[in-house]
Amino acid sequence: MARIPSKSEILDWVSENPGLSAKRDIAKAFGLKGADKIELKRLLKELEAEGSLSRRKRSYRDPEKLPPVTVLTLLPPDENGDLLAQPLEWHGEGTPPRVLYVARRSDPALGAGDRILARVNEVRGEGYQYEAKLIRKVGAAPKKVVGIFRKAAEGGRIVPIDKGADREWVVARDATMGAKDGELVEAEEFGPRGRLGLPRARIVERLGDPSGPRAVSLIAIHQHGIPDEFPEEVLAEAEKLKPAPLGEREDLRHLPFVTIDPADARDHDDAVYAHSDPDPKNEGGHVVWVAIADVAHYVRPGTALDREARRRGNSTYFPDRVVPMLPERLSADLCSLHEGVPRPVIAVRMKLDSKGRKLSHRFARAMIESRASLNYEEVQKAQDGQPNDRCAALMDTVIRPLYAAYEAAKVERAVRQPLDLDLPERKIVLDKDGRVVSIDFRERLDAHRLIEEFMILANVAAAEELVRLRRPLLFRVHEEPSPEKLDALREVAEASGFTLAKGQVLRTEHLNRLLTQAEGTDFDELLNISTLRSMTQAYYNPENFGHFGLALKHYAHFTSPIRRYSDLIVHRALISGHGWGKDGLSPWDIEHLEETARHISETERRSMAAERDTTDRYLAAYLSERVGSEFTGRVSGVTRFGLFVKLDETGADGLIPVRNLGREFFHYDPERQTLMGSQSGLEIGIGQRVTVRLTEAVPVTGGLTLELLEIEGRALPSGRSGKRRGAPAARKANREKARSKSSTRKVVRRRK
Repeated sequence: MARIPSKSEILDWVSENPGLSAKRDIAKAFGLKGADKIELKRLLKELEAEGSLSRRKRSYRDPEKLPPVTVLTLLPPDENGDLLAQPLEWHGEGTPPRVLYVARRSDPALGAGDRILARVNEVRGEGYQYEAKLIRKVGAAPKKVVGIFRKAAEGGRIVPIDKGADREWVVARDATMGAKDGELVEAEEFGPRGRLGLPRARIVERLGDPSGPRAVSLIAIHQHGIPDEFPEEVLAEAEKLKPAPLGEREDLRHLPFVTIDPADARDHDDAVYAHSDPDPKNEGGHVVWVAIADVAHYVRPGTALDREARRRGNSTYFPDRVVPMLPERLSADLCSLHEGVPRPVIAVRMKLDSKGRKLSHRFARAMIESRASLNYEEVQKAQDGQPNDRCAALMDTVIRPLYAAYEAAKVERAVRQPLDLDLPERKIVLDKDGRVVSIDFRERLDAHRLIEEFMILANVAAAEELVRLRRPLLFRVHEEPSPEKLDALREVAEASGFTLAKGQVLRTEHLNRLLTQAEGTDFDELLNISTLRSMTQAYYNPENFGHFGLALKHYAHFTSPIRRYSDLIVHRALISGHGWGKDGLSPWDIEHLEETARHISETERRSMAAERDTTDRYLAAYLSERVGSEFTGRVSGVTRFGLFVKLDETGADGLIPVRNLGREFFHYDPERQTLMGSQSGLEIGIGQRVTVRLTEAVPVTGGLTLELLEIEGRALPSGRSGKRRGAPAARKANREKARSKSSTRKVVRRRK
């Protein structure tokens, strides 16, 4: 009879021979046969119960180590450009080990999110615990699903929360994670389709009650994959940071900088100061200082803080919370330009002439001390003759000089003619429990425009400075609208009784002329929204293609490094260009500039979509108690399946399905963006005034369904009743009429 090994001997064997960890391999190694295998089985079960070994099918392994062949998920490249990975399954008590993916020439191109079957080898003395070599690619990260779980006998289903989505997912009984019926869950798709052809999913996180007021932004965070929890190493790194010393910085603490932000702002990343220019050669001129928090001093290239900031790309703002790009230790403390506290900045001093033209600029890495943290409303009241105690002491030294410089900048702006959209900004007001109290429209003050104009001036100066220094940077690019989008805008303008000229090189002044025509009319908001929709989306790029909307040749984001990674890159470029320290652009930053631009452009779009979805859901929640009420609005979109209407009271967008337009058939004309009734001849198009009834409001999706009651003050035609024998002929006649109009317009375009 062979000697039965001790538990420690079994553990040593499994650790040294991870590829031979099946029970039969262990028995063979110790020469166990017959009844001895029963005793071995008992020992293995005890080790498994103690947590010393974990069982995988018929093999045993040390739960604190990876098996020799495992599935890994690739992570974004680190500061050295290396691809790290994490195991798909980890049964140890600590954090999963760091795995370096070692690519061979024959390997296919892989990126973050890809899953691979890899052979791993343990290494020591490195910044990672394993090296992995590809066996084969097993697919990208599974699709994430956020929805409502509906329990059933055999598991359940996940009902989508996206507007217009009707696909469901089947969840097996052993993949529910104990979710309750009606609970909001996050899941991932896997495996072949289930019964009835529905895709399968397994729940990975339970998110709670979907009707809870705090769930609205949580849905968007999970639905759009926005990282909302900082890794421990990032938080630990932030907590170790200390306030920056003066060192070799330029001391500007004697200048009366102030911050001007919304009343509820938690962080302050820009401060301003202005005074008249004493230079006799610049009579009537001004000097404007803009100081921006020196985030680059704290967030160094290649650190955990830097990797996480780049991964997030930007902060995301919801009515009830902010998902920040940087931990609170930085965003609300060390990098925030608090009143009366010395703070490191990168500042720019700009000389303007009496007509607001920038004559020169100078950048400095400096230290300032804000005199006051002001809000827009109190600054505007002070300028209008009603200063409070805080502002009264700053009128002559700070507030009046700022407005004087702004008046000059307005002259130059009028010459440049940037796109002048006037779109009311909605403000969702919540109570302490997170429920919607009201939907307000933010008042647009000169104080807002003042700060906006000075930030634009600083951004232009940063771009021009780096172009002069021939340093790599990320430009903020905004290209002109496509011909197709301009044609669509022209259709809306003409349907509203206005004109947008053809046959000339488009400039922002042409669009401003259209907006001026509509100003003060019933079509004012519609033309502003339609013009915005015609614009291409701005993005980041190492190459400069100009900024159409601002009518600027050079433009970069410099003024918000607390909430935008693009601005941090520009700060680092300025640091490198002026030789201010070793915390400038790293070789890795420069090499991956294009990839960074693409990534942060995507994270920006992701945040915008999440913020928009959240607003829609809050609006639906607010209006859900008014189902059956009547509202006025304007047709803002026409599609084959119905009409979109923007409600006057809240600015919410609702859908009138084509089935709710009456009993007659409606012909859709995509050229003219209209729906035409086959019997009544009623033509519905963008811009028309309507009265609607709210028939459904679904907070979980943000969807509003409306019923059309009146159009342009007239009741909707009821259409014919009975069998409608004449309908086909009427429909045919109207189709011919629509085709005729459409073809006429097309001929005109071809002759152009």
